[in-house]
Amino acid sequence: MPAHHFIANARRPVPDERAIPVIDPADGQAFDRIARGSPEDIDQAVRAAQAAMGAQLDGPWAMTCARDRGRLLAAWGRAVLEHADELAGIEARDTGKTLRTARNDVAALARYFEYYAGACDKLHGDTLPYDTGTLAMTVREPHGVTGHIIPWNYPVQIFGRSVGASLAAGNACVVKPAEDASLSTLYLAEMAARVGFPPGALNVVTGYGAEAGAALSAHPGIQHISFTGSTVTGQRVAEAAARRHCPVVLELGGKSPQIVFEDADLDAALPVVVNAIIQNSGQTCSAGSRLLVHESIHDAFVERVAERFRALRAGPPSLDADLGPLVNRKQYDRVRQMLDAARREGLAEAARGRILDDAPPDGYYQEAVLFRDVPPDSALAREEIFGPVLVTQPFRDEAHALALANSTDYGLVAGVWTRDGARQLRMARHLRCGQVFVNNYGAGGGVELPFGGVKSSGHGREKGFEALLGFTVLKTVAIRYGQDA
Repeated sequence: MPAHHFIANARRPVPDERAIPVIDPADGQAFDRIARGSPEDIDQAVRAAQAAMGAQLDGPWAMTCARDRGRLLAAWGRAVLEHADELAGIEARDTGKTLRTARNDVAALARYFEYYAGACDKLHGDTLPYDTGTLAMTVREPHGVTGHIIPWNYPVQIFGRSVGASLAAGNACVVKPAEDASLSTLYLAEMAARVGFPPGALNVVTGYGAEAGAALSAHPGIQHISFTGSTVTGQRVAEAAARRHCPVVLELGGKSPQIVFEDADLDAALPVVVNAIIQNSGQTCSAGSRLLVHESIHDAFVERVAERFRALRAGPPSLDADLGPLVNRKQYDRVRQMLDAARREGLAEAARGRILDDAPPDGYYQEAVLFRDVPPDSALAREEIFGPVLVTQPFRDEAHALALANSTDYGLVAGVWTRDGARQLRMARHLRCGQVFVNNYGAGGGVELPFGGVKSSGHGREKGFEALLGFTVLKTVAIRYGQDA
């Protein structure tokens, strides 16, 4: 198939010299191609979205009522479930994630569409008490054309929570997926056209971030941007948008702690702690990458975690091991470099998993690695690794645990494990992050739960009803009707 974008419900092929090879992380080999988008391609996509909205909000998508937007999203969700195996296979091969993880991601995508389908006609304003003889009210209106920059770690999930919410609110969308994971986004765009979304409501331009992504961030026709990715790139996106006063939602990195107190249910905590760092091979913004354990139980609990780590296996999606390969050579090299730096620093490696013998030798496989007693000022304890690497730190008391937990530049998610109800509330109150899980850890949580960070983890919220509010503009209307004489 020729490399192409998807604009106004049609494939837009590009010449062979504008194609980018798609690499299978499991074996390092090219198996497909995507189009290398240009500023001109982005402009075509924005113009198609503008046509769908209309100059006076009189285009075919802008004139689609909330009820019918909901029906289209519901039909899209049903189509996702009908083609779940095919979509999961595309996602697994493109990103390297296990088939189990890919299937879970596809199920979550369908749930996003179901949730926002039901929310379309529940998004409303209010009437406000004001002067006698005046009716004051607020109405919620779409921004118009929204830009979405999707990362490579959870393409279908983040597509669902970002694009699904924006379409539900009545916006038209231009999507730039990561160059390392574009195939599922193109697949979903064609599916949207088949279920009845009008031309221009959803447009996809693939390519490099520095080219297509930068053009999307700076385009004057984009009226809201949703970005998920690294803190550095998020700053660039925000700077480009700020020049034209375009609002931005940024979901960036994390260095999330799991805090285990001496009274915790350790049997319940153990599998959750391990899964929270190995899920998607650690390539999760909200991964529980720091394990803070009370000093009275630290050694015993860390040894139980170490036992689990030694049994973990990394392999290709076809073998459905505990971990798949990392997404690309760049990420693989980065994780390896950080591990090498940790060894030079003299940090104690407590356990390491293994790579399956059947794994292709040129795949980007990284064993799960556990480090213990890592100093708070170590790069391993402060920087986002984005790989299956967990560090442990002992703490003395509640105040010490909070100091450690809040000591990084990030603030996305935290987990707290304790049976003490008052402590649960105190910790939730004083942790500086966007989500706190007590005696569980959602790694981002369910579709219904607003998600986002503070500090260098970003701002704005996705997921839940809160995301819909962010994809709208609140307008106040005051109608003077006078008083009966």
